[in-house]
Amino acid sequence: MTAIRLLLVDDDPLVRAGLSFMLGGADDIEIVGEAADGAEVEALVDRTRPDVVLMDIRMPAVDGLTATERLRAREDAPQVVVLTTFHADEQVLRALRVGAAGFVLKDTPPAEIIAAVRRVAAGDPVLSPAVTRQLMRHAVGTGPDTRRTRARDRIAVLNDREREVAVAVGRGLANAEIATGLFMSVATVKTHVSRILAKLDLNNRVQIALLAYDAGLLEEREEH
Repeated sequence: MTAIRLLLVDDDPLVRAGLSFMLGGADDIEIVGEAADGAEVEALVDRTRPDVVLMDIRMPAVDGLTATERLRAREDAPQVVVLTTFHADEQVLRALRVGAAGFVLKDTPPAEIIAAVRRVAAGDPVLSPAVTRQLMRHAVGTGPDTRRTRARDRIAVLNDREREVAVAVGRGLANAEIATGLFMSVATVKTHVSRILAKLDLNNRVQIALLAYDAGLLEEREEH
């Protein structure tokens, strides 16, 4: 089995040491580098080629949000998991919007952080439906009034079936649940999700969920 290559980014050396000790003990995870600030991340990614970056948000020079946005704009970008002390924080939301695959709290039990790294490396987001809904509720009123209009303009490129899948993803449903609810195969759901990501130029399912929320599609679904 090929080990998951992991880069740790946190300005606290004690946190980095703890994460390195904890994650390095997993047989399928290899710590390939550490950074104390977002300014160091791109050069380290070029040198170490990680699969996943565990990224602190609050750092003194270049914060984790900026570093995440820069990374996710690159081709063959590694997945990013945000480290935070808050469940619902505007900076967490912004990190998810620019392409982070999810977040873990700094006081999360070691086994759960390891599981999160594995899930992200496999292409799955690290957000439960409950946490996704909490974050989206927190997003109310945090953006400009034009956000819904812009989101609706973007969503307009989807056909009816893709729109239905986007709404289901926004509700936090897994592929199997979407397949059952929309009477299609899991493979077809995956195809639709891939097309939605490509059409909307998004990185992951979390961004689909946030865009569907911004566009008001989840409210429409609840009204019917």
